[in-house]
Amino acid sequence: MKKNKILIIDIEATCWNGKVPPGQVSEIIEFGICELNTETGEIAKNKGILVKPERSEVSSFCTELTTITQDLLDKEGVSFTEACQQIREDYNAKEYVWASYGAYDLKMIKNQCKVRNVEYPLSQEHINVKEFFTEVKGLRRKVGMKGALHILNIPLEGTHHRGIDDAKNIAKILDWSLKNN
Repeated sequence: MKKNKILIIDIEATCWNGKVPPGQVSEIIEFGICELNTETGEIAKNKGILVKPERSEVSSFCTELTTITQDLLDKEGVSFTEACQQIREDYNAKEYVWASYGAYDLKMIKNQCKVRNVEYPLSQEHINVKEFFTEVKGLRRKVGMKGALHILNIPLEGTHHRGIDDAKNIAKILDWSLKNN
């Protein structure tokens, strides 16, 4: 495992306000990704990979939360298989530790790969930034990404609940946590 970089991933998935409509499932619609240089704190290769859902549609609630529309995914989205391939190839993802805020992203990616029979694109080494930050900061209870940024006095950059922006914000929290561990 190469140690000078950590990949940060934040996914967005189809969601509903209430019950999941019959015949639909929650599935990944965006991979937000960036690289954190652990020595300099520089954040690079920040990208959002839009993914066309195959077994669900983007609800108005989901669009309200993420700004992602079904129309946008129909026009610019790639298949889940292609998104995983891009992550593997463009980021050498199996070579690096990766991180996300909480365990949701890890579970969703592993589950969707299994269900779709797609090769898991990442290394097995994962950092749960939510737990790590809680530990380093000595908090009694875990806080969300927005709460962590607030505690650190770091402004939220971009749109909350957009993977491309949240990945970058999470990288800032992880950078602080690594430097203060």
